[in-house]
Amino acid sequence: MSALFRLFGRPWIWSWLAAFVVWFLTIMVTLGASALGLSQAALTFAAFSVIVGIGQMFVITLGPGNIDLSVPATMTLSGTVALKLMNVENGLILPGLLVALVIGLAVGLGNYALIKVLRIPPIIATLSMSFIVQSAAIWTNRGLRIKPPSMLAEFTTSNTLGVPNVAIAALLISLLAWFLLEKTIYGRWISAIGQSMPAARMAGIPVDGTRFVTYLFCAVLASVAGYLLACFSGGAALNMGSEYLLMSIAVVVIGGTAVAGGDSNVPGIWGASLFMFLVVSMLNTYGVGAGIRLIMTGLIIISVIMLAGGRRAGMR
Repeated sequence: MSALFRLFGRPWIWSWLAAFVVWFLTIMVTLGASALGLSQAALTFAAFSVIVGIGQMFVITLGPGNIDLSVPATMTLSGTVALKLMNVENGLILPGLLVALVIGLAVGLGNYALIKVLRIPPIIATLSMSFIVQSAAIWTNRGLRIKPPSMLAEFTTSNTLGVPNVAIAALLISLLAWFLLEKTIYGRWISAIGQSMPAARMAGIPVDGTRFVTYLFCAVLASVAGYLLACFSGGAALNMGSEYLLMSIAVVVIGGTAVAGGDSNVPGIWGASLFMFLVVSMLNTYGVGAGIRLIMTGLIIISVIMLAGGRRAGMR
């Protein structure tokens, strides 16, 4: 019984329970006929939210005011440039990935340069950078929709032992994120900065360097998500990252990460990402319109923020 109480005391369990309830309500309509297909679809589309959500989670863990609004534009630019470079050639898959990573590093560097050098608040700095990056994506795209290399398209749309490959990639990234947060001094540093930046400075923690690496990491994950999403969807579109601005923040909050900083939650990102996709699927199954779906999404986020406000940092 005590183990059960400890389980329900973990913030991430609630997003998983919510995802299961919504999944169950959805398959009830089809009497279980769509259970496998719905599960695979949920894992596939949740994977992209997980990747960008993990990056956003690292930034939010740094404390109040830290957020990256350049995620959608970074996804669009990296996907567009990578596909143009690969030009449907299987032999250029690795160079395309490297270019996407370089774009992520460049965006992260630009974000933190605006924050540190010009002393612009993160929300304004990353929003400004998003306009620059999106403009670069528009100039690069020029209305073209280049297809991904066949091997990469097949990889992103296929399964391994019934599990979507993109979900496996997201799981590997999640394990890396968990390791960084729980087993490295860097993870302890960003938690300490999020709990109190002045105290972290007094303790000798390299605050500026840690924040810099964190913004780089977030942008790189956004570029990886854009690279995979462009290949999965058959080409890069200028609006391909637009839905992930809200999504990357929502999955962090709903997943149990402290919005005040200092406390992150990798398992909760998965539960929240699955929940967000399954809510859309359930509402579509029951014939609810897009407007109601957006209203419900907003209400869910507001409710979770209110509930999370009194939660102590450090609860896991």
